[in-house]
Amino acid sequence: MRDLDTIYDTIIIGGGPAGLTAALYLARAQKKVLMLEFSGLGGQIATAGKVENYPSVKSVRGIELADNMVSQVLDCGVQIEFERAIRVVDGTIKRVITDEGEYCSKYVVIASGVKNRPLGANEQDFVGKGVSYCAVCDGAFFKDRDVAVIGGGNTAVEQALYLADLCKNVYVIHRRKDFRTNEFSLKKAEATPNIRILTPYTVEKIEGEDAVEGLLLKNTLSDERKNLRVDAVFIAIGKLPQNAIVDDLVELKDGYIRTDDSCQTERAGIYAVGDCRVKKYRQLTTAVADGTVCALSIIAQLNASR
Repeated sequence: MRDLDTIYDTIIIGGGPAGLTAALYLARAQKKVLMLEFSGLGGQIATAGKVENYPSVKSVRGIELADNMVSQVLDCGVQIEFERAIRVVDGTIKRVITDEGEYCSKYVVIASGVKNRPLGANEQDFVGKGVSYCAVCDGAFFKDRDVAVIGGGNTAVEQALYLADLCKNVYVIHRRKDFRTNEFSLKKAEATPNIRILTPYTVEKIEGEDAVEGLLLKNTLSDERKNLRVDAVFIAIGKLPQNAIVDDLVELKDGYIRTDDSCQTERAGIYAVGDCRVKKYRQLTTAVADGTVCALSIIAQLNASR
């Protein structure tokens, strides 16, 4: 039940690994925590096929790891409301305005993450008709068929490896010769018989009538065009920060929130964790590290003010 008169110790905006970790530490310290999430708990990790670089866990499905994180914070008493945060109002007591009302707290943690970067072709015409941003979510629909993955980073290569176990052929299309993924994953992809790497190409157009039927590709060096017959396109070309709710409140760099080493912004009591903040590396482990550091900082301040 929503209690609008409650003043929470901390409101966390976003339910990905960074936000969930902060919630876990705060709740275990007996602090009153509210988490606001409008789409789905677990963040990007919930869409990962396999997670194999998380310490002590040799291999786990992304959705399973996300579910475990969510279950853990619920067991600790964290309150979760599925509402969209619209604005944060600073003050001694912070106010978070949502699409259904508002909540008050002593501290606010922005864990809003990032969203998919658009391809810039006509992909919106085919979303749900063969265009997807999540191989784990939609890959099974294209079992034993030809598909393409667009991108050259870790996400693109990991999605290709996942799809290779389901699909007939997986074409990885990247606009540069060099990939940004780790060398281990790239070598694994190159050694997978049904993964075919096409570089340097961009997608000029997604072709089809009622569903994806193919791609029109352009070679970035020669301007040569070629058609590629595929039944699905998985887009993995990067992310964009989702920080509109605080863009007039805290300092941003290229849309990402600037923080100090404790993940606090220049506004006392307002923190940012995970992929939404300025940082060099955006990984699952760095996200949970942010949540830990942030929560411990807040706990120390709450305890000192008693």
